[in-house]
Amino acid sequence: MWMWIRRALVASLLLATATLLAGWAALRGSVPAYDGELALPGLSAPVSVTRDALGVVTIDAANRADMARALGFVHGQERYFEMDLMRRLSAGELAGLLGERALPVDRSNRMHRLRARVAGALPTIVGPEASVLAAYTEGINAGLGALAVRPWPYLLLRRSPTRWQPEDTVLAGYALFFDLQDETNSRELALWRVREALPPALAALVLRDGTAWDAPLFGEARGDAVLPDAASLDLRSLPHPAADAKVTGFAEPAAPGSNNFAAGSAATADGRAIVADDMHLGLRAPSIWFRARLRYADAAAAGGRVDVTGVTLPGIPGVIVGSNTHVAWGFTNSYGDWLDAVRVRFTDAGRSRYRTPDGDAPVVVHEERLEVAHGEPETLVVRETRWGPILPDEAGASEDEALALRWTAHVPGALDFRLLDLARAGDLDQALAVARSAGVPAQNLVVGDASGRIAWRLMGRIPRRVGACDPKSPIDPLAGCDWDGWWPTDAPLQPERVDPPSGRLSSANARIVDGDLLALVGDGGYALGARQKQIADAMNAPGPIDEARLLALQLDDRALFLERWNVLLRRTVAPMSAARWKDIDDVAATWNGRASVDSAAYRLARAFRLEVLARIRDGLLGPARVALGDAYVEPDLPQLEGVAWPLIEQRPAHLLPPRFSDWDALLAEAAEAAADQVRASHEGPLSERTWGEANTARICHPLAGALPGPVGRALCMPADALPGDAQMPRVQGPAFGASQRMVVSPGREAEGVFHLPGGQVGHPLSPFWGAGHADWVEGRPSPFLPGSSTTLLRLAPPAQP
Repeated sequence: MWMWIRRALVASLLLATATLLAGWAALRGSVPAYDGELALPGLSAPVSVTRDALGVVTIDAANRADMARALGFVHGQERYFEMDLMRRLSAGELAGLLGERALPVDRSNRMHRLRARVAGALPTIVGPEASVLAAYTEGINAGLGALAVRPWPYLLLRRSPTRWQPEDTVLAGYALFFDLQDETNSRELALWRVREALPPALAALVLRDGTAWDAPLFGEARGDAVLPDAASLDLRSLPHPAADAKVTGFAEPAAPGSNNFAAGSAATADGRAIVADDMHLGLRAPSIWFRARLRYADAAAAGGRVDVTGVTLPGIPGVIVGSNTHVAWGFTNSYGDWLDAVRVRFTDAGRSRYRTPDGDAPVVVHEERLEVAHGEPETLVVRETRWGPILPDEAGASEDEALALRWTAHVPGALDFRLLDLARAGDLDQALAVARSAGVPAQNLVVGDASGRIAWRLMGRIPRRVGACDPKSPIDPLAGCDWDGWWPTDAPLQPERVDPPSGRLSSANARIVDGDLLALVGDGGYALGARQKQIADAMNAPGPIDEARLLALQLDDRALFLERWNVLLRRTVAPMSAARWKDIDDVAATWNGRASVDSAAYRLARAFRLEVLARIRDGLLGPARVALGDAYVEPDLPQLEGVAWPLIEQRPAHLLPPRFSDWDALLAEAAEAAADQVRASHEGPLSERTWGEANTARICHPLAGALPGPVGRALCMPADALPGDAQMPRVQGPAFGASQRMVVSPGREAEGVFHLPGGQVGHPLSPFWGAGHADWVEGRPSPFLPGSSTTLLRLAPPAQP
């Protein structure tokens, strides 16, 4: 019996070993080729692909088409799964790969029918880049096909990758619209409903559009709110929810954004320009970006040759942000108004026809099939008007009316590939010519050239609204308000600033413009100005600017904005005698003025501010909650600071949330709630609850959460405590923050700096997995240009028979 038991155990062990070896071999089989020589059909000449110690790729090619083909090969080998997610996100096809859990996203995104829109307009979107896109597409599929085993995520999901098509590159570009804009216009709709439900004086107070922290490039700071007197507004006379209603949290917005700033000849010691850029997005492993240096001959480029270094976006054939020795450029997201709800009035009981200024029109019905991996497909009915899809019934509909969605992403011209022509630009004027005509999700472009010139430009198409339009309400074409194409690039009014006398420019997602320009661009929820002001003040400080100073600004974690909140917290608890209040005061007394990983005071002051804002917001919006009932949706109020601080300073009884006896009671409750919230995260004294404990990195592969403990953790970057926060230049959260950092002077790229969190490659068995991530965490100045080559892959045309 024991002999048979031993044999069974040995057999089981051998089977387990064989299974592990087979799994390991399958996993290893999808590691890309880094060395050697491979045939790549379609090349006109050999191409070299080298990688440095961080996996940064350099491609040397004979021409642009060969570069695109080789870049597609590299992207297809390194990042096919992530590219697949991007195209599926835009098309509403994620469930076909990820299963039923992705259906809610697909239902929302398929409403836009972007795959159908792209297919119908592909020649116009691609334009003169058709041959480059074809080469890139063929390169992607060749790279995918050259892997011994399909990419490892597909093994886990038990799916096979489908081939890349030219329209998929367009869909990858549209994924940025979803990342950077509010694709359902939910914020504008929530604000509209609140505005309709509140008395005008209260609506004007709550929905104020600026603060004393503003630092625009055009115009002045708004300043904080001037509070209405009791005769104009008295919260005590308005209906409010029950006094015991639960306080809903007020969170720092984790909205996509960025910092970029530039110093021109007037601000540097040697008259050159330097550009700094860090784009804030959700963080993952691998990074959304892929670093590359691309060198090739191009008759349309300055000097007949391109040498561009920066980040590519796998799925798109070129550099998105970087420097080409002549110009350097970077982006921050523009929170302009790129969507409108449109009033739709039906003319029949079946809601199959609607009124337009030209007469009745039919509602076009599309039945969209949503595929579900390992499940049954689902049919989604999309009802379309001339302005866009009709929003779901709960979004302001009635029997004879509904709201449709007008989004720039639906309009031909919103996206093209002219952005890639920045790689060819020879000076600032050529770069601005590209920026004025390119179709991208609207961005704040900051650009500098080798002669020391700098500029800011809103890059991307702006809708031309005509008629009597109220930007705060759904537009009504029957009343004369509609879109009429794009704002012309030759119109006198342009969102652009070139060669400022100070030699300094900066943007950080807050309001940039004012007056007529603000009316043109609109307010899509731009950020509180604290971060932008801290950057602008640092840029305007005395002394010449160089790369080291700009990197230090990117890593600035000084909590200037929160300083006064820490003072307020101490004043709030100082009169209290109980031990719990002394505990709070003792922690607040350790304030060091930074969002440093060892600061308990920063964490507590931050929590206190959010608790105070939540109570003030609930008091101001209480009447809207009562009026709207179940239809109430909490609006995003990034400028509430400019209302809350005057309330705290002046403490008017008529604007006190009614459930509190006085302002001291509100502040005391907020202080206690903040301390309780911080304590609840871990056991131990309040003094040990540091910011680093809360702000710990969770930068993982998209599939990490679906795998068991140790295996899932192996797909994550180290759980480092991270300094920085949303209201300062060093934006770093557990899974959100600077998706890259760049500081570079065009023509002097060797002195530049680059950071990339999450690493460059998508395979955990690659020698480059996570490479460079530690430099991002620690802020070490790693080089902008690729280092010495550690691998060499030669791609060559197939041998002729």
